[in-house]
Amino acid sequence: MKLRFITLFFLFITQLGFAQKKRFTLTQKEWGKDGTEKIFLLDIKNPNGMHIQLTNYGAILVKAEVPDRNQKMEDVVLGFDNLAQYQKPNPLFGATVGRFANRIRNGEFEIEGVKYQLNTKGEKHAIHGGGEFSSAVWKVASTFKDKHKAGVVFSYFSKDGSNGFPGNVQSKVTYTLTDKNEIKIDFEATTDKDTHISMTNHSYFNLNGMKNTILDQKIKIDANSITAIDKDIVPTGQLEDIRNTEKDLTVQKAIGENIFKLSNNGYHFCYVFNKENGKAKKVIEIVDPASGRTLNVITTQPSVQFYTGNSLDGKFVGKEAKAYGKHIAFCLETQHLPDTPNHLNFPSSLVKAGETYKETVIYQFGIDQKLNN
Repeated sequence: MKLRFITLFFLFITQLGFAQKKRFTLTQKEWGKDGTEKIFLLDIKNPNGMHIQLTNYGAILVKAEVPDRNQKMEDVVLGFDNLAQYQKPNPLFGATVGRFANRIRNGEFEIEGVKYQLNTKGEKHAIHGGGEFSSAVWKVASTFKDKHKAGVVFSYFSKDGSNGFPGNVQSKVTYTLTDKNEIKIDFEATTDKDTHISMTNHSYFNLNGMKNTILDQKIKIDANSITAIDKDIVPTGQLEDIRNTEKDLTVQKAIGENIFKLSNNGYHFCYVFNKENGKAKKVIEIVDPASGRTLNVITTQPSVQFYTGNSLDGKFVGKEAKAYGKHIAFCLETQHLPDTPNHLNFPSSLVKAGETYKETVIYQFGIDQKLNN
């Protein structure tokens, strides 16, 4: 009887330990300060071993360690090892962008006959909301965890007139890591005046963990058109049909297949999805033949700015002392179409007083065992 009890006890302890290993973990520690405000680094790990790091500075995705076909974990997003580097000018690695992602021509728009002039920060056009959201200290509003997911809610208040935008805007970004190896990002905002809002995440991805460029990785985007742009990469208001051109990504192809035929030797285009606006749908598929990693993107947003790191030149040295050169990563910035406030034919980005802006993007990581090593 005693032997049986001991056996059952050790079996219970073993099962308990196994169960604990299979649970989500979520920790938070102080990472530094921005002025007098505390900056935190939050770690989340799921039962599969996938691991992400987040910070309330810029509501940034700092790290995303994802398994390959051999279950080797590697970080697949660009970024820095310390807070100080994020606080210096950089290409918005992993940042939350707002109030309005991408470009607004001359930093101008009208709402109900009232003209608004944005702060363009010395540039010809307004870009990425003047960098407000991406360099703000967000509040860690809450954290959550259960057997299927864990995550963090960041919140930020943007005052009426901030960078020229109308309305007091209360915004939230919720990052969720699921047991299906998904990073889900929910954007939400309310305003007390009519205003334009378009938020996005500005992560740079490389599914091979930055060992090589992204040129051999294969991509498919469900979009027959892009926004036609001028030399400043600002939309003209027209949509350009790209089917059967070098910009066409409706059929899966290596990123490097046509990249050197494009201006600036890279992709920097806003792809307009073939879907109903506001409806969540899988719109992007990417595979890395070398590692077997895959990335599907599901979103409610109407478009994506697909950018292949054309301007990276090794100036920025990131995690593990890696210099980030040209084509080392790609951005998938799901968003409203650039310069939407000035084009009535684009899906509206206007959020009226008392309304709630809501958009979602899901980065769904997987493994394709059929890909060749």
